[in-house]
Amino acid sequence: MSKSTGSKSLFGPDSTYLDYNATTPVDDRVLDAMLPYLQGNFANPSSVHRFGRVARAGLDRAREQVAALVDVSPSQVIFTSGGTEANNLALWSVLSGSTPGHLMVSSIEHACVLEPSARWEAQGWRRDLMPVNTQGRLQLDAAIRLLSDDTRLVSLMLANNETGVIQPVAELAAEARQRGALMHTDAVQAAGKWPLRFADTGAHLMTLSAHKIYGPKGVGALIVDKSVEIDPMLIGGGQERNYRSGTENLPGIVGFGMAAELAASGLDERQQKLRALRDTLEGALKAMPQVTIFGAQAERLPNTVQFALQGIDGEALLMQLDRDGIGVSSGSACASGKTAPSHVLMAMGVDEFTARGAIRVSLGKDTTKADIDRLIESLRRQLAWVEQAAGAAAW
Repeated sequence: MSKSTGSKSLFGPDSTYLDYNATTPVDDRVLDAMLPYLQGNFANPSSVHRFGRVARAGLDRAREQVAALVDVSPSQVIFTSGGTEANNLALWSVLSGSTPGHLMVSSIEHACVLEPSARWEAQGWRRDLMPVNTQGRLQLDAAIRLLSDDTRLVSLMLANNETGVIQPVAELAAEARQRGALMHTDAVQAAGKWPLRFADTGAHLMTLSAHKIYGPKGVGALIVDKSVEIDPMLIGGGQERNYRSGTENLPGIVGFGMAAELAASGLDERQQKLRALRDTLEGALKAMPQVTIFGAQAERLPNTVQFALQGIDGEALLMQLDRDGIGVSSGSACASGKTAPSHVLMAMGVDEFTARGAIRVSLGKDTTKADIDRLIESLRRQLAWVEQAAGAAAW
C-alpha cells in the first residue's frame, strides 16, 4: 500500500493539524485507487476503444460510490471541479434564462453561494438573506415568511463550515416545495461527519466535495433530483450527459469515489470519537476565563469548535499557535487574509470585537487526545502571557 504524506509526516512529529474543515489529507486507500488512473489507465473515458472503456469503467464505478454515499441513483451525480463550481452550477441551473424573480440564501452561506447570488441580484433578481439566531441556526419561521409565489430557489447549507451548526434543511425544503421553489443545500461539511441521505433533506440539489472527506482536491459533485432539468454552465464537450462539459478529471473522480465509499462506512464510530475529543477540548475551554464558544447550545458537527478568548485577537492567536506547530483557522480557509470579521458570526449578532477574536478548531480521523492536550497547553500559555502583559501595564 502506498504511503500518504499526512500532516504528521510532512510537517514533523511536533506538528498538530486541527483544520480538517479546510481540507483533509488524502487517505492511503484513496491514493491507491487513484494511482492506476494517473499512468496505466490514463485513457480518456469518452474514447470508444478498449483503453477508453477501461477508463469509463473507473468513472462509472466512482459515480456509483458517490451516489451510494447519499443514497441516490448514479444518474443523479454530476461531477464538477469542486464544491465552488457545484454551488455556482446549482444557482445557474435554476436562474439562468429565467425572468428575474425571488431567491433566498441564508446569511451564513459560504462565499461561493453568497457572491453568485449577489450577482444574480445585480441582474434584477430579488434576493433575501435568511436570518439566523444567536446560536447560528436558521430562524425557520422568519425564513418561511420570506417565501413568496415567485420564489424560484432557496439555498441553505446543511452544516456551517465555521460553527458546525446543523441547519433545518428538511423543514425549510418542505415549505419551499409547497410554494413551487427549488431547494439547494451545500452539504460539503456534513459529508462523512453527519448522516446524509439526499431524500431526507428534501432538497432538489446538493453539493459535495472530495477534499473534505479525505479525497483529492479539485473534484466535487452536484446531486440533482430526477424531476429537475438543469441548464449547464459549461458547454461544448458533452461530458456528464451534457450537464458539465470538459474531459473528466478521472484520477480525481476515482479518488472521490473511494473517499465517498470510506465516508459512508464507520460513521457512528467516527462521530463518537470526534465528539469525545471535542467535549474534552470544550471542557478545558470552559475552565478558561472569558471564553465564548459559538453555537454551543445548538446541534453541531461532532468535530467543530469555534471560540474566542477575551483580550486575544484571533489572527494573533492563530499565529502564536502556528509558532507552536498547531494549525487552526480563524474561519473559512477561503477567506484567509481578509481583515473583516466573520460574516457568520456577524449574522449571529456577535459584536465585532469578539468576532475578530474567533478561532475555529476542526478535528479529523487522525486527531488524538495528545493533539487536544497540546492545543490546550498552548492556549493556556497564551492566556498567561496576556495576563502578565496586562499586569505589567497596570503596574
